[in-house]
Amino acid sequence: MRALRSLIISAGLLCPFGLSAEPFPVEITHRYGTAHIPEEPKNIVSLSFIGHDFLLSLGIIPQALRKWYGPHPYGVWPWAQEALGDGTPVVMWGEINIEQIATLKPDLIVGQWSGMSASDYALLSQIAPTIAPQEDWGDYGAPWADMLRTLGLATGRQELAEAHISRIEGRFEAIREAHPEWQGASAVVVWSGSTGAYTQGDIRGRFMAELGFQEPEGLKDIGIFDSLYKIIPEEVTAPIDADALIWIDAGNNVERLNTLPLRHTMRAYKEGREIYLGLDTTAAMSHSSPLSIEYTLDALVPLLEAAMDGDPHTEVATSRAAGILPEITP
Repeated sequence: MRALRSLIISAGLLCPFGLSAEPFPVEITHRYGTAHIPEEPKNIVSLSFIGHDFLLSLGIIPQALRKWYGPHPYGVWPWAQEALGDGTPVVMWGEINIEQIATLKPDLIVGQWSGMSASDYALLSQIAPTIAPQEDWGDYGAPWADMLRTLGLATGRQELAEAHISRIEGRFEAIREAHPEWQGASAVVVWSGSTGAYTQGDIRGRFMAELGFQEPEGLKDIGIFDSLYKIIPEEVTAPIDADALIWIDAGNNVERLNTLPLRHTMRAYKEGREIYLGLDTTAAMSHSSPLSIEYTLDALVPLLEAAMDGDPHTEVATSRAAGILPEITP
């Protein structure tokens, strides 16, 4: 985190806020039209549930942000709190509130991961240039690097955005090279509250793909083909019986996992290949921002190494601590 902070500060010295090295005006095309940004924005409203993380990684404290969930002030999780510093953004909750946003008088509104509707956009774009999701990715399917590049262009910080992308992609590449046994193996991220699996069209599934994993073939055969999230019936196990099964949780679904019918029949259960992620790491993976990706990798890679070592007696530490491991006899 200290190294990341230094990178942000260094970029700020080279290109102080308000003195952009990037050319303006810029135009950004999205699903509802084109945002025309005449000059470097100073007051940015972030409607994306995870977008403030991306802005903070660029050294920008949004004027207002839309809080997703969690106990932290301003909706900013531990991995981004240093970047927030003494910032005090306005916190918005729930549905997009056009009237509240209008009173803030922003000069840029961003909402790449916001669920913004066409009618929302029609009103928001009358307040300030507004960036809606890209047509190709839908409301919540945009890859993290695409979102960051868009924000880098919109704020005049493309060079810093590309530096983050290069650094993070380099770390993924190094992890893939260090773990050839993961390449082509199957992995799936599953919400423990309702046994819902994230496909590789979602940022959580795509995170595993960047480590070299593939989603289980059975997951492709259930539900809508291009869905980002698929509910798995309790009597079905094939879609989530992967080489690595990652249970994500907000911290209160362990009892459900321990009573889940047929879980004990899965290879992942029998071979100790289940990984339990608690509140903070679940949130970090679910944000998949330039700040939270490093946090997730630091936590997840050692757990994957334990789960994927081929020895069912090697315990995954977080799964043991949560109390979901089976008792394996010698």
